[in-house]
Amino acid sequence: MTGVPNLAYIVFVASGAYTYAVLTVGPSSQFGGAESYIIGAKMPVVGALLIAVAVSGILGVLVGLTGLRRLRLDYQALALLIISFVAISLVGADGRIFNGLDGMSLIPGLLTPGQATPSWEYVGIVAVACILTVLITRRLSEGPIGRTLRAVREDEDAALAIGKGVLQLRLMVQGVGAALAGLSGALLAGFIGGWSPSAWAYVETLALMTGIIVGGRGNNRGVLLGTVLVLGGLLQGVQYLPALPGRPGLADDLGWIIVGCGTIAFLFRRPQGLLPERRPRLLPAAQALSGPSAASVTAALSSNGLVTLERAAVTPRTPSQPAGPRHGLLAVEGLVKRYGGVHAVDGVSLAVQAGSITGLIGPNGAGKSTVLTLISGFTRPDAGKVWFDGHDVTSSPPYRRARRGLVRTFQLPHEFGRLTTIENLLAATPRQAGETSLGVLAGRRYWRADEQANLERARELLDTFGMTAKADDLAHSLSGGQKRMLEVMRALMARPRLLLLDEPMAGLSPLLASRLESICLQLKADGLAIILVEHELGAVDRLCDHVVVMAQGKVLSEGSMAELRVSQEVQRAYVVG
Repeated sequence: MTGVPNLAYIVFVASGAYTYAVLTVGPSSQFGGAESYIIGAKMPVVGALLIAVAVSGILGVLVGLTGLRRLRLDYQALALLIISFVAISLVGADGRIFNGLDGMSLIPGLLTPGQATPSWEYVGIVAVACILTVLITRRLSEGPIGRTLRAVREDEDAALAIGKGVLQLRLMVQGVGAALAGLSGALLAGFIGGWSPSAWAYVETLALMTGIIVGGRGNNRGVLLGTVLVLGGLLQGVQYLPALPGRPGLADDLGWIIVGCGTIAFLFRRPQGLLPERRPRLLPAAQALSGPSAASVTAALSSNGLVTLERAAVTPRTPSQPAGPRHGLLAVEGLVKRYGGVHAVDGVSLAVQAGSITGLIGPNGAGKSTVLTLISGFTRPDAGKVWFDGHDVTSSPPYRRARRGLVRTFQLPHEFGRLTTIENLLAATPRQAGETSLGVLAGRRYWRADEQANLERARELLDTFGMTAKADDLAHSLSGGQKRMLEVMRALMARPRLLLLDEPMAGLSPLLASRLESICLQLKADGLAIILVEHELGAVDRLCDHVVVMAQGKVLSEGSMAELRVSQEVQRAYVVG
């Protein structure tokens, strides 16, 4: 769901199996020194099973803290794969932990604690565990929480920009997945009565990955189908092939060869799998709600040239205290950012008031976009301070700034490509009931009303921006200009108090640009503050109350656009610099 291939999955299966084993098999002294392992308790099997689940979940979070922080997705997968190699080597090399390569034997089953339980009753226990697992994964993959996880998968930076704690979400998924893996490992160890490193080679994880790729990523139906076909059908089916004379083990090797070829074939020819991720149709449900129609919005446009936005789109508040050395909603003091010997930003200071539009202009390479990344928290400054609503947010991560109301767009469009247009908007809604722990546990009845209200708000934004017809289109299929508008709408769904727009007019048709200008003016009238980085100086002149000119990383001049037009140093910066 979050796009991270968990190549250490089999480690968590093994941790559940080993934990269950050492808590139920009894002391190692009973084997007369033939086996050596830690703990050696004789707990009730149900308690040992629950502890095995908890231990695996905690281990999953700990591994996630090392493998999922500050790494690209491909490096995250590689780090998790390396962890599985290290774990197998460690357990196999040190015979004092879990009896080394020989492994543990005589592990009790659930139904007959004194021995293993290879019986149909055990199949029933596993079936119940499977049903519970499906219910858990459904709760985590449907509704607002599932949509948020898919948004994280599609674009991590865009998710951070709308206030989503990407690392926390991935750690949650890693912990839940590891706990379920530990459950499966404990049940398997109790069934077969033994466990050793040969039972949890890393290739087992690759087989699971192939099942997901073949069945279809991002949906439970596809995962179930792929598991049945690849693990249940292919890898188990080859065991029934007749042995060839002089070729022992050829059938098993053939199974793995087919798995490898199937993975490559599906990645190249059908990456969506046999059962692709479904595209939900949400707009009809939203249109049934009460609220302004597209016709009423069009009437508002024709009558006064402005777009009437829902007042709840912004929630203006007065600052709780003076914002640092400069008063205002935002105060930036002495920002510095160096890349090697290059000063991308060199001592920039500015202030922004609520209900105003501040322009940030300058030639290419002046440092305008870098200032936005520093204000929004995507880059840490080498020096200087950022104050927002009276709070020093210089060290705050971008998602915490977004939750305070400091929301940005990007110079290049960052859409959640495999989510629909309206899903992109819904994903940005803050404090959704369906994203909370209670919402996940309670299910749809708990968050349905909140979801309907968010759908209504998203529909009104689509009407206002003239994008209603694209509501159920996948975001990656939109034109460049439509993606720009989508990003602005998504930022507004996050309920900003200060909106950072990074060249929003780039790639827009004259009609879309005019519509966006009208919307920005109405947002300002509603109390929203905007910082606008833009090369279209006509738009800056029409929109901005105050303009800051940058050149070579510094503030060159500031004032109204009329004053800056006649400034010789501004003219030299544009013509020469």
